[in-house]
Amino acid sequence: MIKTPQEIEKMRRSGAVVREVLEHVKAHVKPGVTTLDLEEAAESKIAVLGATSAFKGYRGYPCVLCTSVNEQVVHGIPSRERVLRDGDIVSIDCGVVLDGYYGDSAITVPVGAAVAPKARRLLDVTRASLETAIKVVRPGATLGDIGAAVQEVVEADGFSVVREFVGHGIGTRMHEDPQVPNYGQRGVGTKLRAGMVLAIEPMVNVGKPGVQVLSDGWTAVTEDGSLSAHFEHTVAVTAEGAVILTQ
Repeated sequence: MIKTPQEIEKMRRSGAVVREVLEHVKAHVKPGVTTLDLEEAAESKIAVLGATSAFKGYRGYPCVLCTSVNEQVVHGIPSRERVLRDGDIVSIDCGVVLDGYYGDSAITVPVGAAVAPKARRLLDVTRASLETAIKVVRPGATLGDIGAAVQEVVEADGFSVVREFVGHGIGTRMHEDPQVPNYGQRGVGTKLRAGMVLAIEPMVNVGKPGVQVLSDGWTAVTEDGSLSAHFEHTVAVTAEGAVILTQ
């Protein structure tokens, strides 16, 4: 669970690859592009940067990206059939392993110029909830502090936090202890220690928090069909506070 400064530096390098891949893919997002086009852009970029996908082959997952459009919350599988349309929002989640250490990050991107004000507000609030959560990360803070920070920002705008999926520890494995919920009570839960590295990832719905997984066994969608957004950073706990490794 606790990483040395040398290990955190390796994770910073893997995090930098993830960020570069996401920026590369984001530049391809426009109406008429398929989610498989985004996948192909990511796969080639990961190879050029000398890393390996953390997602492809993980529990049988077939792709290097998760691309979740509109009501899809997480784990949407890229396909030639899913064409992005003006006004959509698409969550792009990417993980890589470099030199044995993992990085994981996600962004949600508006497609075209016709994105509704409510959708843009969802993106702003979800991003703000992640930023607020990262600000509370320091030795002695708790997992409940992180979850409460997300929940307070989200619910103040009338949106809801997904419960079924949470953040996680990360290091030489994609998912390590502890789990990092996006809801909770301040002062409750595991205390953070310097050297912990966490993937903090608010998943926020416009409507109710409930989700269901589709028949493909991966794609999670909102139960009420409302829009959902997802932002994620890999964050190290240091004596000075949080250091974002995927920035």
